[in-house]
This record gives sequence, structure tokens and C-alpha cells, in this order.
Amino acid sequence: MDKEFTVIIEQDEDGLFIADVPALKGCHTQAKSLDTLMERIKEAIQLCLEVYDEKQAITHLVGIQKVRV
Repeated sequence: MDKEFTVIIEQDEDGLFIADVPALKGCHTQAKSLDTLMERIKEAIQLCLEVYDEKQAITHLVGIQKVRV
């Protein structure tokens, strides 16, 4: 059965795209193009799931908020 994960994608000051999977602690990657980024994050998710301790709960993204300070 396929699993679906939310991926947060950002772009840094050098133009690199960065992907993070909030549900899997430490699961992230980067690339110069979005196509490559998507390939790499799929690989990263697969690797994280292989080593992820089953006792650890997979979290679910609730939302993103902007906070003004």
C-alpha cells in the first residue's frame, strides 16, 4: 500500500530547493531543480521508512501559520 506524506519545499538564498517531510523527523534533501528534488525526496522517504523505529509515531502536519512579532 502506498503512503502519502506532506513535503514542505523552500528555496534558499543560493537558489537551491530544500524539501522536508515533517512527519518523518530528519527526512530532508536538497537539489538545484524541482524535478531532481522530487526524485530525491522520494528516495529519502523510502530510506527513512526503512530505518524508522516502528515505536516512533509518524506525526501529521496540522497547518502552517504566519506569526508577526
